[in-house]
Amino acid sequence: SVKRLRGSPKKLEFCTQSTGDKTLAKLATEIVSKTKDRSGLTLVVVNTVKKAKELHAHLIKQLKSGSNQPPPLLLQSQFRPEDRKNILTTLLAAEGSSIIAVSTQIIEAGVDISANTLITEMAPWSSLVQRFGRCNRRGLENDARIFLIAADKPAPYEEEQLKEAKRIIDDLIAKDLDASPANLSAIRIPDCDKPISKHVIRKRDFIDLFDTTPDLAGNDIDIERWVRDADDSKVSLFWRKWEGAAKDQAPPPEKEFPAPHRSELCPAPIKETREWVDDVKKKITLRRWDHLSSSWEKVPKDFGKTLLIPGQIYLLPLESGGYTVDTGFDPKSLDVVTPIELDDSDAQDATASDPHSQGSWQSIAVHTDHVLCELVEIMQRLGIDLPALIHAARWHDLGKAHPAFKAKISPEYAQLPEALAHLPHAKAPQDAWLKSTKDIPGARKHFRHELASALAILQPAVTHIPGDLKNLVAWLIAAHHGKIRLSIRSLPEETLPKDPTARYARGVHDGDPLDEVNLGGGIISPKITLSLEPMELGLCTEPPFENEPSWTERMLALRDAEELGSLRLAYWETLLRAADERASAKHP
Repeated sequence: SVKRLRGSPKKLEFCTQSTGDKTLAKLATEIVSKTKDRSGLTLVVVNTVKKAKELHAHLIKQLKSGSNQPPPLLLQSQFRPEDRKNILTTLLAAEGSSIIAVSTQIIEAGVDISANTLITEMAPWSSLVQRFGRCNRRGLENDARIFLIAADKPAPYEEEQLKEAKRIIDDLIAKDLDASPANLSAIRIPDCDKPISKHVIRKRDFIDLFDTTPDLAGNDIDIERWVRDADDSKVSLFWRKWEGAAKDQAPPPEKEFPAPHRSELCPAPIKETREWVDDVKKKITLRRWDHLSSSWEKVPKDFGKTLLIPGQIYLLPLESGGYTVDTGFDPKSLDVVTPIELDDSDAQDATASDPHSQGSWQSIAVHTDHVLCELVEIMQRLGIDLPALIHAARWHDLGKAHPAFKAKISPEYAQLPEALAHLPHAKAPQDAWLKSTKDIPGARKHFRHELASALAILQPAVTHIPGDLKNLVAWLIAAHHGKIRLSIRSLPEETLPKDPTARYARGVHDGDPLDEVNLGGGIISPKITLSLEPMELGLCTEPPFENEPSWTERMLALRDAEELGSLRLAYWETLLRAADERASAKHP
């Protein structure tokens, strides 16, 4: 009942040891002593991952010597999701068992666990209230205890917050009150606990974040300061096995080496990661995916230190060590890392990759009809009516009729149905795609079909789309794969046009032809000769875009329009992408 839950008793006491580096071993001894005669789960919560790992290690040593308790569990942020999920599952199943679990602040919210004994390091009052909620959560225990540990250092919190929290605890103990929800509800949250934004997103920051065009110099925008409370920036690491890794050879090409799956990624602090890989005795090589070369390249050094970028993903061979399924990221571990078994994973998201074009044979018309059906359903559910989205869905794959896209499909593939042989395709089976387009006639590096689609619909020959909607439709088409936004730029190592004076970008060349294409719904696109003049700044001077604005000017006008703006554009783009994804999932 609600009354039982509000009144669930939780007696408050203080431990004698603190969380100092020199006292953690003694603290582990005290924890074992306080819990050896108590039944049920003991949950120990400390404020940093470093303390959690070290205390967990001390507890393992303590429990090995003469204790019948099972090994303690460790739950913290530096685990691969799959491993953390397994530990959490074990923890939830052990709720009534006599086992010790050490955790960081991640236990404070979203985990429905009830411990008979909670041992927590001092923290801001608002955090302590969350932690107290993990003790006697069901209100079924009559002897639930909460032991508080003095923090040796206030970090990652402020000293004032910890002092105020201790004042409140001392007051409760002096009044002989426990930490039941009924008693805590009468206590006001201290002013020092109220969040203060250290970093505010300015308009210029927001505008920069809107444009996801890759920075060719590698200076991508760092969003870390806006999404984290702590100062410790992180990267993501994953471990794989490949032939030649022990000899420092690069992994195989993208088709044979799947992209990292979320279940493989382990968050790791930049400082510890850099110290680990820069240890010359360990000879560890980090690799980062290069979208331009479509390969895993060695991470360079800057002034003798490995150049790490917050939020980036880095690859390591299994033999590097540095991770265990029980303790997470652990630079001290020399054991070969246990890999995550993957069922299937998309190819790495290189500049020219197009994994969603793999599936069964589908013409552009058939796939487009599927996308339209999904989009109409989404719009009906949301109660919106946006003609530009409908037009964008109908024309988004026109560029797949481009010769460079067709060249990716093996001409010798024998399983093409005769009825589809003469049609431009939106999808083809995975084994019909050429693994390498090098030296294949008509194939081009970095080709993006959505750029060809967007440039085509801007031309006067396309009369199916009202003129006042064309810029918006072009934006939605170009941006729906996240590759092209405010600017059109050529990339290094592109396939060059035969005419050295011709413009080129993303595998599209001036003068490329697009034949008539059945787009479904009774719409036939006209024959079009593509022009890349809009990629230049200033007014266009050549047909078919004579006296018309450049691509960048068109897109900036959309972004800065009061009735449109960044958020609406992003939202509508997401709807188109969602419809495309759902259509591909239902009709692979």
